This record gives sequence, C-alpha cells and structure tokens, in this order.
Amino acid sequence: MDADPVAPVTGERPVGVAIVDDHPVVVEGVRAWLATEPRLTVLATGDDPDEVLRAAPAADVVLLDLRLHGRMALDKLAELSAAGRRVVVYSEHTDPQTMLAALDAGAVAFLAKHEGREHCVATVLAAASDRPYVPPALAGAIVGDARPDRPVLSDKEREALLLWFQSMSKASVARRMRISEHTVKQYVDRARIKYTRAGRPAATKAALLARAIEDGLIRPEEIGIYRSQASYDRPTP
Repeated sequence: MDADPVAPVTGERPVGVAIVDDHPVVVEGVRAWLATEPRLTVLATGDDPDEVLRAAPAADVVLLDLRLHGRMALDKLAELSAAGRRVVVYSEHTDPQTMLAALDAGAVAFLAKHEGREHCVATVLAAASDRPYVPPALAGAIVGDARPDRPVLSDKEREALLLWFQSMSKASVARRMRISEHTVKQYVDRARIKYTRAGRPAATKAALLARAIEDGLIRPEEIGIYRSQASYDRPTP
C-alpha cells in the first residue's frame, strides 16, 4: 500500500513547500520559480533536511536535492518518505538507475535540475495532490527500456493502472470500468506483486508508474501533462 498519512491538498490553502539544497543560488532560483504560482508558498529553505522541516513541520511537499554536502541522500529520502513526507527529488543526477532508486526509496516524483520553471511548478502541484507527473528527463530515461524480466499485465490490470495514473481515485476508476473499487485495488496490488516477484518492487505510485513506463506498458503521453490550472477536486487515495 502507498504511505499516505496526509490527505491530498484541496486548494483551500496554498501548498507549503520546503526546499532542501546546499547551493544558495539554486534555492533562490527555485524560490523565484515557485513564487510565480499563487497556489504555492515556500515555508522554509536550507541545506539540512531536519532543520528545514523543524522550521516548516507543516510543509506539504519537500523539494530535496539528492546530493547534499558531497554525498547522496537516498537514506534521508527513504526516512522522510517513511515518515509520510511527499518528497520531490530535484537533482542533476539523471541516469535511469538513480531516478528509479529515488522512486523506489519513496520519492513521489523526480525532477532534473535542468528542467525549467513550468515543470518544477507542475511537479510540486501534482505531488501536493498525490497526482503523477512525468517530466521529460524521467520519461526519456525510462521509456522503451524493455527488460526481459518485465511482468505481464492483463488488459484489465493495465486499464486500471492507466486510469489510476491519470489522476483518478480508485473509486472513479471503478465507476469508469464498471467494477467494484475492491476489484480496482486488486488489479493495482496484483501489478505490484508481479513487479516484486520480478525483483523490481514498486511500493509507491510514482515507482509503479516509472516501472510501467520503463517496460513500455504505459506511454508517458497517455498520462498527459499536469497543468498548473488543474483543479484539486479529485483526490487520489
């Protein structure tokens, strides 16, 4: 099951963001980008995740540089994710192995540092509402990498996953497919079990989406681009 102790943001208040990066110029640049979107507010910044979150315990999204003070912060990412934090990894390390390792550690999204304001804003908004978003670097790194150990999904499993990835709640997917919500959950759980048996676990929604794109089971364009004008009226449990 996805760790989801915090309800998705509904739009009644700005999305609170905490920025963790050890390069002040990057912090100020990202802060300026996020300031262009009225639904976002930066609550705290700094180069130490614990200090930043002590200053902003109510942050909805943590934008985390994956490399802090010369070392990869995958352990801290896993710790924050296990604590229920929605973490967007923001990194210059964009090889497929690093991206998938971050998603497997619990990141809700992966954003390359060379990607611009539009993708940064869209990714944070999507993360706040538990919606998937596939920036170009992530899509380009994993699409079409057909691995021999990829699981085989049934047509119904693929349809349920695709609708779920397209920002629908499981209840909405059930209505669309004319099946029970319990059956939708079974389809999603079965896909996760298949990946686990293949030695490629996908515990979070973001990781499962990445695996499906990586194996060619889902195309990035089928998910679509999450625009900043999208509403938050459909939570995705």
